[in-house]
Amino acid sequence: MSQQNHPSELLKPEWVKIIRGEAMAAEQAGLLQAGQLELIYQQQWFKILVPKIYGGLELPLPEVVRLEEAFAWADGSLGWVITLCAGAGWFGGFLQPKVAEQIFADPKACLAGSGASTGTALKTADGYQLSGSWKYASGIKHATHFTANCIIRQGEETLPDADGNPLIIPFVIDRADAELIPAWKYVGMMGTGSHAFKMNEVKVPASRSFKIEAESAVVKNPLYTYPFLQLAETTLAANLSGMALHFIDLCEPIFEERIQIKKLTAYQHSVLKEALQEEKENLRNLRRFFYEALDQSWNSFTSGKHTEAELKTVSQTSRVLALASRESVDRLYPYCGLIAASPDTEINQVWRDIHTASQHTLLTFLE
Repeated sequence: MSQQNHPSELLKPEWVKIIRGEAMAAEQAGLLQAGQLELIYQQQWFKILVPKIYGGLELPLPEVVRLEEAFAWADGSLGWVITLCAGAGWFGGFLQPKVAEQIFADPKACLAGSGASTGTALKTADGYQLSGSWKYASGIKHATHFTANCIIRQGEETLPDADGNPLIIPFVIDRADAELIPAWKYVGMMGTGSHAFKMNEVKVPASRSFKIEAESAVVKNPLYTYPFLQLAETTLAANLSGMALHFIDLCEPIFEERIQIKKLTAYQHSVLKEALQEEKENLRNLRRFFYEALDQSWNSFTSGKHTEAELKTVSQTSRVLALASRESVDRLYPYCGLIAASPDTEINQVWRDIHTASQHTLLTFLE
């Protein structure tokens, strides 16, 4: 696969038509729409990181990242939901086999959750008792199961980990065991329905807990031993890149039309042309660096020769690409006219989506 393929080359035109045709309705309803979901289920996009032995696609990480960039290019909310829910599906490589088989037997299996440790798990004689609330669970309205990080307690005591910090363990629970709390009220990514959920003294067996560590991987495949940090960074950066490419695509006809306005000077025409070309070229280069770093890291990792320096480069290029994606949109936005400020237009939706998604703390800073 070329390092710099435009995302449109990875999705069939009829898929993009379905995704974008329902994007505004998804935003208004606060969740993905029937046509979008049917496509996701048909193509198993929620299962791109689920182990093959459980019916998943288990795609190599570089292929996953490129696909997720394409999904976000088609629509920010859809791309984000697939990325976060597919990312939770990756946990299938760490779950006990019987639990994973049960969860992923559903052709519409979808895991949503939160990485925040805002709940507790009280140890009991036969498992755990979970209580707490968790925010920002993207795709929660489509989820069959929730994942939640919990601080482990025994009686009144908080148990420590090997470093003396509170012991935190993730759990996967059935949707029926948690209560959804409507809480997503932000200006963008409205189609993700990233609401909160809570539990109160929900009993779960120990088999529903797992550890995200290479040595704890049940499925022996490099996909499940590749570091979670870089996996998360690359998939989120690709989402922002996809949204930025969508915005740039929408800018082109707008700029062409504005260049025809007679009251604009030749200098102003050149400013429009140069700004658009410079941002296209800048993103093209940064995407190339990003994918080169990811591919090199993955190839080294699968051959057992990876280095910490390669992983650090993956992190750096992910953060640089994420920041540049938002900055490219911000540079071009003022030249688009009032159409870009109208909330019922596609370009405004993309602008709101990337400015909301870019608030994710993982990619806020360059270091």
